[in-house]
Amino acid sequence: MEIVLVGLNHRTAPVEVRERVSFTGEQVQQAAYELRSHRILEETLVLSTCNRSEIYGVPPEDARKSAAALASYLSSFHAVAPEALSPSLYHHYDREAVRHLFRVSSGLDSMLLGEAEILGQVREAYRVAHGQGGTGPLLNRLFQGALEVGKRVRSEPSLANGQCLWRRRA
Repeated sequence: MEIVLVGLNHRTAPVEVRERVSFTGEQVQQAAYELRSHRILEETLVLSTCNRSEIYGVPPEDARKSAAALASYLSSFHAVAPEALSPSLYHHYDREAVRHLFRVSSGLDSMLLGEAEILGQVREAYRVAHGQGGTGPLLNRLFQGALEVGKRVRSEPSLANGQCLWRRRA
């Protein structure tokens, strides 16, 4: 199985674009339902904060085809012209998608390095997606791992103080 991630954030999109592509709580549920019912994704989770909108999923087929469909869906759902949206989007697959989520949950991919609020936002997005049956074995494992990574980064003194243990080992 593959993982696909399509999104935008504070590094890739100006605030005007981020505002146009953000999801309300109701829209998160609607988008997740539509993505699964239209068979764009088998499992799906929408993460939307003030600085990012991301869709994580397990595609029924090729992840790259699903990424194109997700980009088109985002454009259509938010009524943003594809040519205005596509330069701001990033697409990650498999390991890169996992790496990106772990960076997000640990606060490394935030406007303020180490931002603690994002872990709660990831936890809430996972709770909502899981509660509506949007996640399955792959996304459950991925997001539980991401929450553990985020918690560990904040709880271990050497990590919380900015010492990168994984870099010292390399």
